[in-house]
Amino acid sequence: MDDPHPVTARDPETSAVRSNEIETLRALDDALANRIPLCGLRLQDLNLTGHESELLERTDVEGMVVLGGRLSTELETHLRAHHALIFPTDPHAPVNPYRATLYQPHELYAGLGERGYEETPDAQAYHWSRDAQLHHDAFVTLLRAIHDDSITDALTEFIGPRPVVGVMGGHALARGTREYAVAARLGHALAAAGLVVATGGGPGAMEAANLGAFCPEPGRLDDALDRLCAVPSFAPSIAAWARLALGLHDEIMEAGRERSVRSVGIPTWFYGHEPPNVFCDAIGKYFSNAIREDGLLARCTAGLVVLEGAAGTVQEVFQAATRLYYAPAGAQIPPMVLVGVRHWTETVPVWAGLQALAAGRDMAGAIHLVDDVAEVPSLLRV
Repeated sequence: MDDPHPVTARDPETSAVRSNEIETLRALDDALANRIPLCGLRLQDLNLTGHESELLERTDVEGMVVLGGRLSTELETHLRAHHALIFPTDPHAPVNPYRATLYQPHELYAGLGERGYEETPDAQAYHWSRDAQLHHDAFVTLLRAIHDDSITDALTEFIGPRPVVGVMGGHALARGTREYAVAARLGHALAAAGLVVATGGGPGAMEAANLGAFCPEPGRLDDALDRLCAVPSFAPSIAAWARLALGLHDEIMEAGRERSVRSVGIPTWFYGHEPPNVFCDAIGKYFSNAIREDGLLARCTAGLVVLEGAAGTVQEVFQAATRLYYAPAGAQIPPMVLVGVRHWTETVPVWAGLQALAAGRDMAGAIHLVDDVAEVPSLLRV
């Protein structure tokens, strides 16, 4: 049902006209100062303690929804009395389900140095999710769903209208290998061409592509590739793997890296054994792998590059193929480029299936199989 009093609010951080969501205190100040009706507004993850007196004077709050944040018992009682909805949170939740922004690497890995990986918010969120599944906790299930919707909203705002290329590939690819360096240099070339490089946000080929996009100069990328060899894999120690990467991440940022969006990771807690890589301008991590996969592929407006991988990568290939197959006739279809002829025709022979699906459809002109990543940029919508 539509809100009874639809309004628009201006986000002062971006000067963009938004819907009825208020995600910053500055936006709330703007709404209150301009006497915008509060009916139907969504106040997301705000500390309202500094606005108590103003809000206690307002009674036009029917249908207003307060998602998490902080407010006194007095204000909560007042708002409920005038038919606002207050969504509580779980004080034991390791993540904020109502967050309005994407994650930063140090946020997910907080406490890594002192207590080890198992005590970080990233690891705790995975265990929290698993406990809810085991105990059928409907409230935790609801909070996870709200969290994922909040992440989707934040991703849309963060990426904006920028063209996005997805880079998929296996999580087992080790640092220090030729294939890892090739994936990293591909990511760098795509970002240098003006594309946002989006990956599944995990280790292996995903980390390599994010790393390449995150590094602003080729020399810094070469240095990072050399130094990352010291810890080739997240097994057996996620802590050592992540700690080395976090140090490099901070050095790249402190060197005066331009704050443009070049690298985004979209991982999932569904794969609890895969830690998120840190070479991202922001991380949109999901509890639901299905929502994460669909959202990631839907954002790849410039195309999709598929490096060698196994089951998870194959799932992404055919999920993307479904979009291409059912695209309306004459629509602009983002290309999908598979890299590794032998891998995709012999080791994991999905290419024949893609060709069979594409026969006689517009999809046939959108799928490509190459051996050399140097061919990739010319096949994308750069």
